[in-house]
Amino acid sequence: MDQTTQDKIEAAAFRRLVSHLQSHPEVQNIDLMILADFCRNCLSDWYLEAAEAEGVDISKAEAREYIHGMPYEAWKASQPEATPEQLAAFKARKDGK
Repeated sequence: MDQTTQDKIEAAAFRRLVSHLQSHPEVQNIDLMILADFCRNCLSDWYLEAAEAEGVDISKAEAREYIHGMPYEAWKASQPEATPEQLAAFKARKDGK
């Protein structure tokens, strides 16, 4: 597979992942962190780093809005607080590394 084709496939898979996460706001970031060791905020940070590597000047807020599909503050306000069980599972995951 040539690099251009690979880049197109990877970009399509990335866009589908972003769309999937935007379609499932019930999946909290802490759940993603517990299960997969990354979350929407991680993804927005990686997006920002990739943009900067290409010389594209975007802000952290712009990267988060792209990944979340809305301003971060609005998305965060729509999310419930992490439960004690989620916090304990997250701490156990971090401590187990």
